[in-house]
Amino acid sequence: MIILEHGPYAQMTSHAESIFPDECCGFIFGKEDKAGNRRITVLREVNNAKPGNKKRRFEINGLDYMQSEVYALDNDLELLGVYHSHPNHPAVPSEHDRVAAQPTFSYIIVSVMKGRIDHIRSWQLNEDTQFVEEFFSPELINQSI
Repeated sequence: MIILEHGPYAQMTSHAESIFPDECCGFIFGKEDKAGNRRITVLREVNNAKPGNKKRRFEINGLDYMQSEVYALDNDLELLGVYHSHPNHPAVPSEHDRVAAQPTFSYIIVSVMKGRIDHIRSWQLNEDTQFVEEFFSPELINQSI
């Protein structure tokens, strides 16, 4: 289960709307408990480093990734995954998303339709390298989108 605190939720949705019609991206940090519940307490935006058209793809450069690993260590957090937006598309991972994904990471996708947040879903790779949906806690469901 994903527990997305209000601050990171507001930052992520604001980032997605402000970058529209391009894809935004960033890292999610927090802690995972023994039951596998992931509480996201911090979000770090990064620039979409994809050359050319950013409306259908995102890329995170290696330096941003390394800095996020250091940030997690320096702040006693776990780097839990990545978020990105899908402008004018549902929050369902593409084949490109699947091929680029890493095991154990959560991948939160924010669907932005016509410049406004439509819905948010989270995914994680299974043993067969296929995405399986992770469900959000009722805390997120009760937040207005």
